[in-house]
Amino acid sequence: MILEMKIPSPGESITEVEIAQWLVESGDYVEKDQAIAEIDSDKATLELPAEASGAIELLAEEGDTVEVGQIVCKIDTSVKGSLKAAPKEEKQEVKKEEAPAKAEAKSIETAAKKEETKTTVADDLKASPVAKEMIEKNGLNAGRIDGSGPNGRILKSDVVAFMSGGFDASAAAGWGGTRDERREKMSMLRRKVAERLVSVKSETAMLTTFNEIDMSFVRAVRSKYKEQFKEKHQVGLGFMSFFTKACTEALNLFPAVNAMIDGKELVFHDYADIGIAVSSPKGLMVPVLRNAEQMSLAEIESEIKRLAIKARDGKLSVDEMSGGTFTITNGGVFGSMLSTPIINPPQSAILGMHNIVERPIAVNGKVEIRPVMYVALSYDHRIIDGKESVSFLYKVKEMIENPSKLMFGGKDPEEVLLGL
Repeated sequence: MILEMKIPSPGESITEVEIAQWLVESGDYVEKDQAIAEIDSDKATLELPAEASGAIELLAEEGDTVEVGQIVCKIDTSVKGSLKAAPKEEKQEVKKEEAPAKAEAKSIETAAKKEETKTTVADDLKASPVAKEMIEKNGLNAGRIDGSGPNGRILKSDVVAFMSGGFDASAAAGWGGTRDERREKMSMLRRKVAERLVSVKSETAMLTTFNEIDMSFVRAVRSKYKEQFKEKHQVGLGFMSFFTKACTEALNLFPAVNAMIDGKELVFHDYADIGIAVSSPKGLMVPVLRNAEQMSLAEIESEIKRLAIKARDGKLSVDEMSGGTFTITNGGVFGSMLSTPIINPPQSAILGMHNIVERPIAVNGKVEIRPVMYVALSYDHRIIDGKESVSFLYKVKEMIENPSKLMFGGKDPEEVLLGL
């Protein structure tokens, strides 16, 4: 029996996908539910599982854009695994036997080329023996070193000066020096992200407000309890959970920041679905923490870890990245000091975290060195007024600088006690 496999719908409003990679070849035997391909939609990369066991015939090429419901392969279910598996195993055995020999030959050839290059450089170079040895040992480009000896001869002092002067890394690494170019096709996911980012800039009244946060207090809490926290909850205690919790409390106080525009209506949410931007091999992904306002710090950390692992492995589903009401992105992990993050539509605001740097700040009339993080809130001015945006960000600052407020709805314990 021949089974025709069609592209399933990855999610609502998705009409076409791209064959990112076939994980099998025509003629291979596949088991039911085995991943046979990776497909890119405009929202996520998903695996395509085999619907039955049998011999597969591919009908689409990698990189092809196909419509949902289109037939992309056929599976001959009458073929049994034992008929196809034996030749493949034999082929793999041969490859395994050939691999060491090929690797050894390649290694010898590479070493010979390196030695040949090294000798040629040493013979032709006008340099002292010590300078030659230093150039060869460090893999330097001798043509970039100015010799101060007789007739331009390179001396040891010239090499030392070149290295201590911050020489171009390409001189040692061998990068560049050509005019070659290469072209790569943009994935469907990357193309969609590009379209969305451009549309946000042109269709929203986006502004950004900034503030700075003294991280001393939350650092002290984290340092004091991180070992106990990890031992009890089996997950590390990071800064992201503090910021997520602070944002959910601030969103409750300033609901417009958690709202969005739908036509001529404003949609307010009585919950906080927080998108957390994470890096993955496919690019930036934004999985969503559902009802983050109900989560403890441990639950937030556990969920972020789970989603980040799925993003790294390319296994995030469309549902896990849909429907957020507010987003947090942390460029600080890559060393960013300050940025203006772009809103993740149809949301109306996004918080940007940055790196923590020791800075001099005024504390009670005295200059002290404190760990400071700059934060940025980009927002849609059509729905969020300046007062709300600034107040929201300042409330987040207050709660991070006084972590006890996170337990009392953004208020000091004394204020709660006094009913203020």
